[in-house]
Order: sequence, then C-alpha cells, then structure tokens
Amino acid sequence: MSRPFAPGFRIPPDLLLRAYATGVFPMAEAADDPEVFWVRPEMRGVLPLNDFHIPKSLAKAVRQERFELRRDCDFEAVIAGCAEPRPDRRSTWINGPIREAYLELFRRGHCHTVEAWRDGKLAGGLYGVTLGAAFFGESMFSRERDASKVCLVHLVEHLNNRGFLLLDTQFTTPHLKRFGAKDLPRGKYEKLLDEALKGSATF
Repeated sequence: MSRPFAPGFRIPPDLLLRAYATGVFPMAEAADDPEVFWVRPEMRGVLPLNDFHIPKSLAKAVRQERFELRRDCDFEAVIAGCAEPRPDRRSTWINGPIREAYLELFRRGHCHTVEAWRDGKLAGGLYGVTLGAAFFGESMFSRERDASKVCLVHLVEHLNNRGFLLLDTQFTTPHLKRFGAKDLPRGKYEKLLDEALKGSATF
C-alpha cells in the first residue's frame, strides 16, 4: 500500500502526476516527518458531481454571500491553512516535500484552489489537482464557520460548468457523506478515473 521516500526526498512533479493517473497519492505521517509514502486505497472516496447534496443550513449560508470567493489567488496561504493544527487534529500529513511538490504543480497549472475571503483575510479554502477531466481534492480548512463548505459548493458548481467528470475525495468522512460522497471499490474507481483521464477540462 505504501513505500517511503528516503528522508528529505523531493517529489518530482512529473512522478506525482503519473501517480495520480494510476490512482495513487502521497501522504506523510506528520508535518515534521521528512518522509513521504504512497497510498492506493482499497476503497476510494468520490463526490458525484451530478448528485451533490447541499444541506439547507449551508444553502442559506451560500445565499448570504458572507465570503468573497476566489480561485487560484494565494495557493501558499491555502496549503498553509490546510496544514494548521486543529482541535480535532493536532498533526497534519502535509510536510515540506508535499508543500514543495504541490506548489510546483500549481505553477504548472495542475493544482488549484478555491478560497473564501472576508475583510481582506483568508477565512477558508481548499486545493486539489487536475488531470484530464478529473479533480483530485486534497485538503480543506476553515477559520470561520462554513467557509470551507461554501468553497466546496463553489467548487462543484465550477467543475460542472467546466465539464469535469470526476471529483475524487480520496477517503470519505461523515462530513463529506452529508454532501453525497460515496466509497467505491478500487476497480470501479479506476474505471471512472480512466474515463475522466480520457476527457479534457480546463479549471
């Protein structure tokens, strides 16, 4: 399931893209751990773009337009926010090699953000990787209530408008299942991935 790099190893961006194309993604044990391992889950989380559920309370928050939504404005701030400790998670899997690799993917146009801003401050956001007509969601964070959820709603709308076919969430959580996320066996997921990689969509 996993194989570590040598300590301090840099993740080549081309290798990272090839990994996503085969259903594999990197993680680290902790932010200060220099090693990275590859993950290929037996069950894969997917959020169906044509069956996305918005809870009533969140729909109200979206209508209130409390946040200014931006895309690809400040990638480094978003990944830093995703790596911040939280009460329910004191450690993060986003370490130095991962930050460096995804920043390079962002520079190459393969990594993107959705950001929620209020009063000139970043209130929440998410980022992920694009390849073909697939979007691989990596992480999200909130510093204000509903900020990341509003970003997710915007992301799904944007992906649908742009012709994306797959929104990969890697794993599912009770939080994501509220929006319609599903667990798929590896074989079924890889068929969806192959179809999405044959497509073409621009974020």
